[in-house]
Amino acid sequence: MKLKLVNGGAQGSEIELSDATFGREYNEPLVHQVLVAYAAAGRAGTKAQLTKAEVRGGGKKPWRQKGTGQARAGSIRSPLWVGGGRAFAAKPRSFAQKVNRKMYRGAIRSMLSELARQERLVVTGSLELEAPKTRMLVGKLAELGLDHVLILVEAYDEKLHLASRNLANVDVRTVASLDPLSLARYPKVLATVGALRMLEEKLA
Repeated sequence: MKLKLVNGGAQGSEIELSDATFGREYNEPLVHQVLVAYAAAGRAGTKAQLTKAEVRGGGKKPWRQKGTGQARAGSIRSPLWVGGGRAFAAKPRSFAQKVNRKMYRGAIRSMLSELARQERLVVTGSLELEAPKTRMLVGKLAELGLDHVLILVEAYDEKLHLASRNLANVDVRTVASLDPLSLARYPKVLATVGALRMLEEKLA
């Protein structure tokens, strides 16, 4: 797999990438399963409601069983009453789904391969800013024709982080913090050569 370098090299230069990581066939069912599992794992699952037995009060029968002309009632905390407990109360739970390491890595490889195949993966030799200024980053992205983009770097860069945090359609991630949801969210991915080399080693 060969990809063109947009800058940081000679005119028309290319980078050779591993087919094992960037030349896989797109496995849509696997990618979908991993994306759903990743999103589900982010759910808090802390919702809690009270059952009839847990709501305070209601120990006394509201009125006698017969002779009042009203429907019989045993407790004011019945699910039928305002202020009563829930018949099927929600309790704290985990929404996590089982995804093993092989599946997760396979989905990331599949997504990276599809990005490269659709020419949505843009490779740059380096991405450094002289100062943590948003306008500098916007200018660099404009030169590359990028607007809504995920920037992938090999290590945390404070200047790049500070310059990007005020841009709604730009996100900066290191290889260590990359996740499938970020890859699927942005139409273009701008990655440094160093980041791609780290991905090759990580996903080998």
